[in-house]
Parts: sequence; C-alpha cells; structure tokens
Amino acid sequence: MEPRSTSTTVASPVAGAAGFLPACEGLRAAAALGVLVTHVAFQTGSVTDTMMGRIWGRFDLAVAVFFALSGFLLWRPHARSAGAAAAASPGSTTRYLRHRIVRIMPAYLVVVIAVLVLLPEAHGASLQTWLGNLALVQVFVPYSLTSGLTQMWSLSVEMAFYLLLPLLAWVLWRLRGPAARWRVPVIAGAALLSLAWGFLPIPTADGVHHDNWLPGYLAWFAAGMILAEQAIRPPAWAVRLARAPGLMLALAVIAFAAAASPLAGPPGLVDLVAHEYAAKIAAGALLGYALLAPIVLGEPGRSHRILAHPVALTLGRWSYALFLWHVAVLMVVFPILGVPPFSGYMLVVLLLTVAISVPISSISFALVEEPSRRALHAWEERRYGSRLVGQAAMTTAATATSASACVEASSPR
Repeated sequence: MEPRSTSTTVASPVAGAAGFLPACEGLRAAAALGVLVTHVAFQTGSVTDTMMGRIWGRFDLAVAVFFALSGFLLWRPHARSAGAAAAASPGSTTRYLRHRIVRIMPAYLVVVIAVLVLLPEAHGASLQTWLGNLALVQVFVPYSLTSGLTQMWSLSVEMAFYLLLPLLAWVLWRLRGPAARWRVPVIAGAALLSLAWGFLPIPTADGVHHDNWLPGYLAWFAAGMILAEQAIRPPAWAVRLARAPGLMLALAVIAFAAAASPLAGPPGLVDLVAHEYAAKIAAGALLGYALLAPIVLGEPGRSHRILAHPVALTLGRWSYALFLWHVAVLMVVFPILGVPPFSGYMLVVLLLTVAISVPISSISFALVEEPSRRALHAWEERRYGSRLVGQAAMTTAATATSASACVEASSPR
C-alpha cells in the first residue's frame, strides 16, 4: 500500500532505489527473446504488410527495453550522488569504463572472430569489415554489417552510450541537492530534442546511416535515466501511475501498437523517413518506461511471479550471449532444415533457433563472460586490495550489485 504524503515525493523508498532487482534480469531475458523473434520473422519472410507481419517486425522494440535498462542501472549511481547537497562521487570513472569494456568485449570478440572465420555467408569479409566489427564501430564504417553480425549495430550504439555517460553526468553535475529536481526535466527535454535527429541533414558516406548513431536513440536510454532519478527521489504521481493495476501494461500495448502501425513506417528492416523514425523512437521510449516503471517504482520486496522466476533469471544471465549468437545460429538453421531464407516455416525455424541458441549461450557465459568478470575482479583485488573494496562499499554497494547482475550484459537488437 502506498504511503500517504502531503509532499510531491514518496516518504518510503521504492523497489528501484537500491539493490538487485530480479525482475530486471527476467525482463532482459524477455527482451533477448524478442530480438530473436523479430530476426526469425524477418529471415523467414513473415514480416509483411499485414497485422501479424507488422507485429512480428516490431518485436525489434525489445532494443528499447535493453537501452532503458542500461539507462536506469548505469545512471542510478549518478542520480543517487545528486541527492546530496555536498559533492558525492558516484564512483571511479576509470573503474566504470574498465568494467564496461571487460563485460562487453571478450564474448563479443569471440563471436565476431568465429562468425567471420566459420560462417560461410561471412567468408571473404574485407579488412574494413574485420576492423569495423572488431572495434565495435560498424555503424560508422561503410558496409561493415555482415551476415551473422548484423544485430551488432545496436551494441555499437550501446557502447557509445557507455562512453558518453560520464560526460552526461558531468554536464548535470551542478543539478544536485535542492536543484536535483531539475534533472528529470533536463533529461526529458534532451530526449524530446533527440527526436529531431532524423530530420537533420547529416552527411555520411555510402553505406553509413546516421539514424543508427547514438543521438537517434537517446530517448530510449533517457527513459531509464528518468526512472533512475525517480527511484532516488520518487514523485508521488509517478509511483501511483506505476502501481495502478494494468495501467503501465496498457501504455506498453498502446506504444507497441503505434510502432506497428503505418505511423512508424512500413514493416521490415527498411529505411524510415524522418517523421516515421521519430514516431518509432517515441513509441520505444514509452514502451521501455512503461515496462520498467512497475519494477523500479513498485513496492520494495515484492517479487514478480514471471520475471523473477528461476527460469527467467537463468535466461537473463545468458541473455547477452543469446543476443550475440542467435543471428549466426539462425543462418545455420536454414541449411539444417533444408529450407531457404524468406520461404516461411517461421514456427519451426524459431523453435530450432531457440533450441540451439540457448545451450550455446550458456556455454559462452560459462567459458567467456563469467571467467572474464572473475579475472577482472581478481586483478583489481591484487592491484588495489582493500582500498578498492572500501571505495566500492562507500559509493554504491547496492548499485554495483544490480548493475553487474542485472544490466552489465544488457545489449540490444
């Protein structure tokens, strides 16, 4: 039951104020499967200009959920530090970047090398393609998105956000203490301005699309950043809306329906005109906020029956690897079944892709992701010892737990 308050903020903390949120892990698993579904639908020719075809195609908005998760969990330490009138550090920027790179790059590099060497459709890749993918800058390199790795454009956007986030925190550094109330309006204003990105005549080389760059997707990250601010300083109205039975789910359905409609352009992986692109981004931001708000602004200690289920939590841990491997697996599924791409058979292709991708993801997590994480922690312990442990405890013990366990692997389409 929501506590009574005569002020505009809630007296008691909400679930997302600190600590690990199991439902975030389950939501990440659902988003990873959504990404897989939309790619299977496209490759089987099921994304058509019909109601179901548009619905399958707009499962790509799972990317918005990934970006919102990243925005929330990585911005939360900065939102918390802004609550103090005196300067309070959210933690070492160097350590933050080190953890981001170690979390993302080892498993990613394994997949890139394996695909470019082993996948027949990727054979003969140019040096430019190799370097663009290895450096995770393919959205800036002409024609570097290759078979088995086409989904990595969004990971490139995610990495750009990781690198930019300390700068964003520095820009808002003065909005702290009593002035922290202006942080949400500033973030929301920047998100609204970013919707104009598709209208800007940005010159690019052939094979490079500026609508695949970070500014175009800022609103999706901003949805999570706003929730991070609201989790630390919860507005009573936002908490009431988040906890209203069915309201956020209804908003998510409306946002998804708008994105699947002609308002957001034709179905399929096609270029959108500026107003269609803006409509899709706006719908994705609303979707990400609506799905995440009940988790973040919900009652502390309340468990989600589906998203916090042990199966969902396990898939959530493997979700980054699932994102990395599923497109390459999909390319292999077609010859296994003896059917060409774009010839239908969506259900059987989907089931087999999931059946192969999940075990591969578990192996990737066990052999690459988890050892990389442990090696980094062991290196930090040797190099910094108790000084690093003390610093982590002082800054964001709870936040560090959630960021590493719930979003460090969050990656989009």
